[in-house]
Amino acid sequence: MIATPLPSPALPMPLAAPASPAALLRVADVLMLLVALVWGTSYGVTKQALTWYPVLGFLAVRFGLTFLVLTPALWAADAAARRNALAAGLPLGLLLLAIMLCETYGVANTRAANAAFLISLCIVLTPFAEWWLLRRKPGGTALVCTAVSLLGAALLAGGPGTVFGFGDLLMLLAAVLRAIIVCLTARMMRDRPSTALALTAVQTGVVGFGCLALALLLPGALPALPELPAFWGATAYLVLGSTVFAFFASNWALNHSTPTRVALLSGTEPLFGAVFAMLWLGEDFGLQAWSGGVLIVAASMWAVLRGRR
Repeated sequence: MIATPLPSPALPMPLAAPASPAALLRVADVLMLLVALVWGTSYGVTKQALTWYPVLGFLAVRFGLTFLVLTPALWAADAAARRNALAAGLPLGLLLLAIMLCETYGVANTRAANAAFLISLCIVLTPFAEWWLLRRKPGGTALVCTAVSLLGAALLAGGPGTVFGFGDLLMLLAAVLRAIIVCLTARMMRDRPSTALALTAVQTGVVGFGCLALALLLPGALPALPELPAFWGATAYLVLGSTVFAFFASNWALNHSTPTRVALLSGTEPLFGAVFAMLWLGEDFGLQAWSGGVLIVAASMWAVLRGRR
């Protein structure tokens, strides 16, 4: 983001025309596509980082650093916004903690491409979460897209007779929790308005300190932090891109769009994740797995097109 210089106090500043809802919606769409790109590549980056440091320690480092980066934004908010960020961010942070534990342990126990495809099931689950939490009944398109996506997930796992692995099941649970947090964030931001950065700061603080507490409570001490530049490069990418930018952009988009639209526009995330996993980690996909992944993405894109009509 390029900062715009403030005008001289000696000169009157002309009032700028407020952005139209349609313009804000287009900005939200672009931001969510960028989030899909960053999050899609994050699975491969995370999987590589976990070869150097355990899950709880890695999450504590990642989200602890993110909290430190965002703390000034939390204190810069006015008193009401800060109170609202704490009131909404604490419960949302606990839910985010559960999501990140499922996702990160899931990535550690399955292929990065599998993780990217399976987590995208939150796209077709979000309309049902909206129905449950926001009383917005899904249409027939959501039902069809859900059926197609579940078929794709079965093919991705190896076919109807194949049992999902532990990592795949964790990614499925994370997808369900992601659909829920999208709707809860929209509802809480509506009832307790705050800045997106302040809310993100509270959420990441809960995740970082929560993971550190779990790591200290569980048997076995954390090893010393790695000194490898590659580990810290991966951590910096996840902190600044996958967490600071992506979580801020998602929270901002939820204030100017709808939960279903935000979730649907992230439907390209698994494609970015699969391609990155093949190029970066050398993962190999068979025809059946690719067919399942394509079905999941196609169902998401179909829902996007139908929703725009």
